Amino acid sequence: MKTIKLAIAGLFLMIANATQAQVSVNVNIGTPPAWGPAGYTEMEYYYLPDIEAYYDVRAAQFIYFGRGKWVRTTYLPRQYRNYDLYSGYKVVLTDYHGRTPYTYFDRHKVKYYRGYHGAPQRPYKARPVYGYSERRDRRDYKHYDKKHHHKHDKHDRHDRDDHRGPGGRR
Repeated sequence: MKTIKLAIAGLFLMIANATQAQVSVNVNIGTPPAWGPAGYTEMEYYYLPDIEAYYDVRAAQFIYFGRGKWVRTTYLPRQYRNYDLYSGYKVVLTDYHGRTPYTYFDRHKVKYYRGYHGAPQRPYKARPVYGYSERRDRRDYKHYDKKHHHKHDKHDRHDRDDHRGPGGRR
């Protein structure tokens, strides 16, 4: 009886240990953004030479130099609001693992200068295609046309009205 209890306890510990290892692996690997280059499964950082910034895939954050220090944010800073992430070249940093890829910024800036294009890239996912009545996402497009956006708003309201039942209710 004592042997069975020890075997069950040992099996329980092995399962708990395997579960914990699986969780730590999943936490460390991020999902590439739709605009990221296809074909890389276990990368941590991209360097964006045109804007001299990094993208942390695991944290889903941009890293750029601003106000005298390296800053991490979810969105690009205002001065790059027109930068097209889909068509801009991304250097996949396969040889760096850590929290501060900008440690090698001086090397990256020289090796991957503004306008640098290495091998052809295609995005991880296709650029979103929006239908007539769908809104555009500012982060996905190089240009954001307010006049065009207002037309969509007008049609969005019209489409919603068309789908309402009697009395204007759904």
